[in-house]
Amino acid sequence: MGNRARITTRDKKMGIYLHWNGGRDSVEAFLEYCKLRGFRSPEGDDSYAFARLTQIISNYFGGGLSIGIVGNCSNVIESDNGNYIIGGNWEIVGRDYPYKSFAEQTEYNLKKMLQEIDKAQPIEQQLGDFLNAKEKNATRLKKGDIVYIQQYDGNYEKFPVIGFGKDKLVNGTNVLNKPYVAKYSDKDNFEDNINNYILTDKVRIYDEKSLSKNEISEEMEAD
Repeated sequence: MGNRARITTRDKKMGIYLHWNGGRDSVEAFLEYCKLRGFRSPEGDDSYAFARLTQIISNYFGGGLSIGIVGNCSNVIESDNGNYIIGGNWEIVGRDYPYKSFAEQTEYNLKKMLQEIDKAQPIEQQLGDFLNAKEKNATRLKKGDIVYIQQYDGNYEKFPVIGFGKDKLVNGTNVLNKPYVAKYSDKDNFEDNINNYILTDKVRIYDEKSLSKNEISEEMEAD
């Protein structure tokens, strides 16, 4: 018995075999965690992507069973969950269903699943309170807001927004009205380093009150 599935890419030359947690809700959570960690996507480098995805899932399962690397995935597991085809930015882009009347599993809450996956990772690699942080449109940020910025190791650190860009090019990008943080500087000159600018549409913001409420509600649910 099990809750089996295989995760593969469009060419189906290789994949990951799951003996447990093969439902769509679990697989989507594993993929979303890889996206949040900033791992290279399976679309661009499937060997690296599968290595990182295997790492995350293996940490979650623990032990020495329940997950394996498989070769040709052109056939379908004719029971449980079949094949998940992944691509894009860590997304499910196709499915090989095990049978016609198959219904996707939707048992687990994504946020809670991400938190459980995170707890199973080495402490120095955990995303921690970033997972509870709310997103905010970058255009609505104010000076003094504390935002999460991803580091080269995939982890997130908190930095204050200290200003907004002028109408000028920084490393070839016009930074007009783009918020920037106090991260890298040359003699406290933060505005001339493109790595200080928030160039995404949205960013997660540190809100101590909001995080405290999340922690309280989680404790109540656990009780």
